[in-house]
Amino acid sequence: MKNKPDQYKVILWDFDGVIVESNKVRESGFRKVLEQFPEEQIEELIKFHNLNGGLSRYVKFRYFYEIICKSSISEEKVQHLADSFSEIMLDKLGSKEYLINDTVKFIESNSNSIEMNIVSGSDQNELRILCSRLDIDKNFKSICGSPTPKNTLVADYLKDSKFKKEEICLIGDSMNDYEAATVNGIDFYGYNNVELEYLGRYIKSFYN
Repeated sequence: MKNKPDQYKVILWDFDGVIVESNKVRESGFRKVLEQFPEEQIEELIKFHNLNGGLSRYVKFRYFYEIICKSSISEEKVQHLADSFSEIMLDKLGSKEYLINDTVKFIESNSNSIEMNIVSGSDQNELRILCSRLDIDKNFKSICGSPTPKNTLVADYLKDSKFKKEEICLIGDSMNDYEAATVNGIDFYGYNNVELEYLGRYIKSFYN
């Protein structure tokens, strides 16, 4: 059993809350896109969003309509909401002020010796644009996101990887990240969410 992330040959990274401190920005994005709805319904979605950090916006918008509002929603409408949300995120999150320096320093210091990849619940095109704007894309072999679910992103990576599962770990800040790692048989490290400490492997800082 490895005890530190730098002992692995591959790290799969979550993005939001791990590389970029974006969770509050994303929360404000949901509020803006759904501003025509009653406040209590929006608050229900925000609660769901905060409890399910690794789920994509596509899932969250469907949940809002089908579970909270108890109405149907077309795929075209889901895509329209997701596109509107993405416009807000690209406008706000392209600033380096949101980068988590502890993480970025570790990634930049180790990207030549450890293969780095992003597997995120955020929109894949948006992720790639943001990483380019933030000048961190050069550190990653691949940057993958939704609408493909995170479990599938990890499974797809493992299917094509030359590395053994024990040489790979996933670092994330939500139970969805933990589940994506566990269901695919790789190690998981929690980060930036103290509620994950009880799972065993938890990173308070990459430099402590």
